[in-house]
Amino acid sequence: MKKIEAYIRHEALEAIHDRLAAIGLPSMSVTEAKGSGRQKGYTETYRGAQSTIFLRPKLKLEVAVDDADLERAIDVILELSHTGAPGDGKIFIYDIVEAIRVRTGERGAVVLASHEDDGLPDDF
Repeated sequence: MKKIEAYIRHEALEAIHDRLAAIGLPSMSVTEAKGSGRQKGYTETYRGAQSTIFLRPKLKLEVAVDDADLERAIDVILELSHTGAPGDGKIFIYDIVEAIRVRTGERGAVVLASHEDDGLPDDF
């Protein structure tokens, strides 16, 4: 089991979510984030005062997947977040020691199984 943590541009989120859902991986967490890297800052002028903004807005996308789904999920994120310009983001991969579904108490890889047909309504 792996956790994908991806820092992406805001405009890439909808396409990534839609494609991951289409391949059976709709579960994710998204958090507003700010960060700096090679992209450098930019200068803004407000009421005559200039300031340099080094922290750029990003989204932090977190997706937990079974090992078998890892490469497919990474490929989706890479394809849909890549513009070729500085600031496209980063992807980090972590090992998950344990996963537990709170609703049922199930443990292990079954918790991260693709949602192709889990018997639940789409809006659950």
